[in-house]
Amino acid sequence: MERDPACGMLVDPRQAAATAEYAGKTYSFCAPDCKKAFQQDPKRYLQQPR
Repeated sequence: MERDPACGMLVDPRQAAATAEYAGKTYSFCAPDCKKAFQQDPKRYLQQPR
């Protein structure tokens, strides 16, 4: 399980609703809206402790 960086929800990467790559790492998301929010400002989400 991985944590969705946008909302903090735990996501199984094999069943993720969406994925995105940033700085050489693939992130898994619970929903396309979380992916969209992350892609608009990834640094904001990666700096927040979850």
